[in-house]
Amino acid sequence: MPIMECIVSAPGKAILHGEHAVVHGKVALAVSLDLRTYLRLVPNSTGKVCINLPNIHTFLSWDVTSLQSLLPGHAADLKNAKELDIDLLPRLRSFIGVTDCNTDTSTMAVLAFLYLCLSVFTETRELPGLTVSVWSELPTGAGLGSSAAYSVCLAAALLCARGAITPPLGDLEHTARWSEEEMELINTWAFLGEKIIHGNPSGVDNAVSTWGGVLRYRAGKITPLSRVPMLRILLTNTKVPRSTKVLVAGVKDKIYKFPSIMNPVLESIDAVSSTCQETLTEMASESTPEHYSVLEELMDINQHHLNVIGVGHPSLDTLCRVTLARGLHSKLTGAGGRGLRHHPAQARH
Repeated sequence: MPIMECIVSAPGKAILHGEHAVVHGKVALAVSLDLRTYLRLVPNSTGKVCINLPNIHTFLSWDVTSLQSLLPGHAADLKNAKELDIDLLPRLRSFIGVTDCNTDTSTMAVLAFLYLCLSVFTETRELPGLTVSVWSELPTGAGLGSSAAYSVCLAAALLCARGAITPPLGDLEHTARWSEEEMELINTWAFLGEKIIHGNPSGVDNAVSTWGGVLRYRAGKITPLSRVPMLRILLTNTKVPRSTKVLVAGVKDKIYKFPSIMNPVLESIDAVSSTCQETLTEMASESTPEHYSVLEELMDINQHHLNVIGVGHPSLDTLCRVTLARGLHSKLTGAGGRGLRHHPAQARH
């Protein structure tokens, strides 16, 4: 079946509470942002598979025949693809000429693209010539879910090209309306892309990027929050680079080394997320100055928790002091550590 051109987009995200603790089964609250990643997939007759990523200055192409030899020997179960093919990833790394030490943004983006492309089309045993172009309003490595938005766009476009989900737009429509089952499928494959890029992600980023809105996430269970108040959130970019994969591994090591100290901290982060959810639910009916005071205190408490588990940074401490002097209560969002940093600052209405 010939593939058709499609254009998809997915939002970034900010985590209000629950960073890092969510990887260990605790509650996280995440919101989608009005900053998006866009992808255009078009068929081509050149016999090549092409990827264009102008935001990170990456433009590559491969002959379809050379990629065909990398197709896995067994077809992935499209609807139950829960784990990565551990044999395919090393072959892809060798194919593009990078080692396990290469974890830069461009390398990981290319690996995710090739992995999803080959896996989705394995059952057909025939790769089509196609060109995928991705551009984004989201900065990379900033804790705003840029990799998840990228993975969601890739999953949606490739599944559509494969015929596994319906075309994104019907006649006279301007916005895609996929079924819940199709959204679950997109999210499943996007999570595999996130695993390639981040190693052991929680799944919250791709879930928010797939469904949008405000989500409560715990141990793979997603609960949309249907009634939440309008909050103004200030995002500040400290432009300090970091690696999510390295930070997640560092927290895991600290928990292993000091379980009696770290596990209660994770429980406390979980309690902050739950208290925030309860507060937001109350505010949907009637918000008071006391509610905003609670939200501000929760921001401060959680930022201290995140410093304790080792994902803080001096630039964040400075940022928190500066904003507090102006009445704003701040915390990191995303991986933390040495990375591009943001703080949601709750503003009183």
